[in-house]
Amino acid sequence: LLQKHEFEVAMTCEGCSGAVTRILNKLGDVKFEIDLPKKLVWIESDRDVDSLMETLKKCGKEVKYNGPK
Repeated sequence: LLQKHEFEVAMTCEGCSGAVTRILNKLGDVKFEIDLPKKLVWIESDRDVDSLMETLKKCGKEVKYNGPK
């Protein structure tokens, strides 16, 4: 069962959101949406929140978990 999670990522430009896209695409088994103006990333995955957080942090930006959607 896929759960949808909302994360806040300190993205400031297309480059940042591009980095997030590349990192998440590498996971392969996630669906995601990025809202750059609001700095939000929604991820649908059966992975746990901690592993998603760790993955998002690889882009070098501050990441905050807002909770399930």
